Amino acid sequence: MKRILVTGGAGFIGSHLCERLLNEGNDVICLDNYFTGSKDNIRHLIGNDHFELVRHDVTKPYTAEVDEIYNLACPASPIHYQYDPVKTIQTCVIGSMNMLGLAKSVRAKILQASTSEVYGDPDIHPQIESYWGNVNPIGIRSCYDEGKRCAETLFMDYHRQNNIRIKIIRIFNTYGPRMSMNDGRVVSNFIVQALRNEDITIYGDGRQTRSFQYVDDLIEGMIRMMETRDTFTGPVNIGNPGEFTMLELAKKIIELTDSKSKIIFHPLPQDDPRQRKPDISLANKELGGWQPTIKLEEGLKNTIDYFRNLI
Repeated sequence: MKRILVTGGAGFIGSHLCERLLNEGNDVICLDNYFTGSKDNIRHLIGNDHFELVRHDVTKPYTAEVDEIYNLACPASPIHYQYDPVKTIQTCVIGSMNMLGLAKSVRAKILQASTSEVYGDPDIHPQIESYWGNVNPIGIRSCYDEGKRCAETLFMDYHRQNNIRIKIIRIFNTYGPRMSMNDGRVVSNFIVQALRNEDITIYGDGRQTRSFQYVDDLIEGMIRMMETRDTFTGPVNIGNPGEFTMLELAKKIIELTDSKSKIIFHPLPQDDPRQRKPDISLANKELGGWQPTIKLEEGLKNTIDYFRNLI
């Protein structure tokens, strides 16, 4: 049994990770300030003797005796991270420093949940880990993009300077049950609009692409990454290389929900990437042959069922 700290543990991804770690027989501390997380996501875990819930902001120091840390704390959708961009940067940078300091003091292994946004609006396709990215450092998305890039820098420098055992993953678009209805991400937006028979809003011409990964595949990749040898730090892409246009996604969701929604088009937001697709060769090699197993249609059906029950 390991004692594991999950920051952002009441969030969409964090709650699934806490559940999986508990099912594997670990003690889990879930740390969250509920800015985007919710007690509803982890309510079913609260009665578990091996689960501890702590309301805390990672920008403030925290101490606990733990073996591993998964650092997931940070708003991840544009609506949320642009609401308070300075706080977003603080969470990425100061939060990472606090968790790295904890890892150093208790000699814990620590994983940073970074993002495909570090690639910005990429000039190469698909994106490989050696690509340095094409990021606007002063745009409206910069608080998140550059915040996560700085967090990666901190992780690598703590590793080089203090020999901290670190792992860095770059998460590509992930969807599934427990997404927030109002988080502004494309999958949840489209599903909620379709279930309500409202117009489905596409920004731009709908030809920009994304790769959509079901949350269970991500959690498997995260846990495998944490279990790799200490000399392998990453970063490593964790995503589904299946690539779809926004128009294809909207039409698929209309079909699966039997919706009467119509598709409408709005101007593309500033610095919105034109294309996004992970090269997962490194993950497949280093994470024991890891690759996504949940097809888009299967994952969408599960997610639609979740939102249908909410609505």
